[in-house]
Amino acid sequence: MKVTLFFEKIWYNYDRGSVIMSKIYIFGHKNPDTDAVMSAIGLSYLKNKLGEDTEPRVLGTVNKETKYALDYFHIKEPEYLNDVKLQIKDINYHKNLYIEEVDSIYNGYQKLLSEDLTGLPVIDKYGQCSGLIAMKDLSRGVTADNFDDLYTSFDNLLHTLKAREEVKIDEEIRGKIITATYHNSEFIESEILNENTILIVDNRYNTIERAIQRHVKMIILSNNTPLITNLYDLAISNKVNIISTPLDSYNISRLIGLSNYIKTMNNCYEPVKFESSEFVDNVIDINNRLKHTNYPIVDKKNSCLGLLKITDLNEKVPKQVILVDHNDKLQSVEGIEEAEILEIIDHHNLGNITTNSPINFRNVAVGSTCTIIYMLYKEKDIEIPKQIAGALLSGILSDTLILKSPTATAKDILAVRDLSSIAGVDYLEYGMNLLKAATSLKGMSKYDVLYNDFKVYTINDKHFAIGQFFTTDFEEIKRDLGEYIKVLDEVSQANNYNLVALYVTDIIKNGSYIIFNNRGRDIIEIAYNKKNIEQGYFADGCVSRKRHVVPIIMPIYEN
Repeated sequence: MKVTLFFEKIWYNYDRGSVIMSKIYIFGHKNPDTDAVMSAIGLSYLKNKLGEDTEPRVLGTVNKETKYALDYFHIKEPEYLNDVKLQIKDINYHKNLYIEEVDSIYNGYQKLLSEDLTGLPVIDKYGQCSGLIAMKDLSRGVTADNFDDLYTSFDNLLHTLKAREEVKIDEEIRGKIITATYHNSEFIESEILNENTILIVDNRYNTIERAIQRHVKMIILSNNTPLITNLYDLAISNKVNIISTPLDSYNISRLIGLSNYIKTMNNCYEPVKFESSEFVDNVIDINNRLKHTNYPIVDKKNSCLGLLKITDLNEKVPKQVILVDHNDKLQSVEGIEEAEILEIIDHHNLGNITTNSPINFRNVAVGSTCTIIYMLYKEKDIEIPKQIAGALLSGILSDTLILKSPTATAKDILAVRDLSSIAGVDYLEYGMNLLKAATSLKGMSKYDVLYNDFKVYTINDKHFAIGQFFTTDFEEIKRDLGEYIKVLDEVSQANNYNLVALYVTDIIKNGSYIIFNNRGRDIIEIAYNKKNIEQGYFADGCVSRKRHVVPIIMPIYEN
């Protein structure tokens, strides 16, 4: 029986007896801006206060403006999230299932039977994965007619032969197996007994005495033959191991080989194995070629973590995520289609992300996602600490250009007034310093400027991208205009974007200078109804990508 519980994000599988605690990742869009980063931080704090286990992440390097805000309010920068693709560690594989290479073939066979498996990883004394045994290989050992060589431990012999200890000298037993089956005097006179002999014998005490005198490695007494006192003392002085078993000589001969170390099997080594961080789709691709049934799972140091059966891939535990400040697949993390989206909080137009089940989707026409997060705090009656207030304030001031953007609403204004009071700052003064931090070109490449705040849009299977950079002095960018155009052309060609435009927004002049790739010239000319439009064209009043740019470009693609 398998039962799935959804309480505090715990997934429990009663077949395996394993519990998987799922961390929920909260993140904004790629090339994160201040609103995306701060809304993730603010929502994560709120969710954790409500009893959930969440963690804010970023999908790229934070820009200078965001870094300024994080440093100002002493907030730790969220860690980078590369992808949410399914990995082996997201699969309920058979954890901690393996066998030591010094365990017996018999134990390996029994373990495979009890676990209903066809393969089992083998580990060395350091826990390193050294091989894989298969049921078919062990079966051949179980059905073999006889064994001549023995290499195992004293304890393995006791367990396999259901024997009791009479004299134990060595932990490890190694030698040639001989059964005393022919005439007693002939056997005693032969030179077959030596220090490398494992002797199977019944109550032939003359033979037992002679074997002890020859210093054999071990004597196995069949049919519970008792060891008389004088022979016990002789065995101790001659350092001969002795065990006694209720089995007869024939059955001892059939079973004794199964006590051999698993590492004595020649065909159990160099298996194909996977690290727990390996992507599931890569595993599937490899298995489609190899057609194996079982694979050892290891960590980066080759320590064995367990066994993956191919059928285990049906028992996925997708990564759980909450999206903020975006709801478009192209703007989200790699592998988003493999994750379980729990919630979306955004203030943009509807994108193309789909889910397999209903979710909480909060989309509000305000100037910043951080404003929506602020509203959630008020609805849940959760106190906003100073650092979180500073984070949310920074996101709103950034996205609304200190409330001067046409996207700013009465809700944004109310949030800014309350948050600035909690954070202990003058929002106008702090806002100007925040935006100034974003305008410096020092140490930035042309690509850094473009990707500082960069979003991709898809309409009718065609893609266009808009970057935005705030400045108080366009002249510094204008001097390198040709190089910027070259970068835009390269990005367009590499990603098959019809249009790649960089809007350099002058926060003093309240407008944007437009730089575009050569392929996208026609689209810009149609959008602004201007033939032979020049690079660096100034669009007066154009300060919001969401309000002033995307709405005039999207209809061109739609029509």
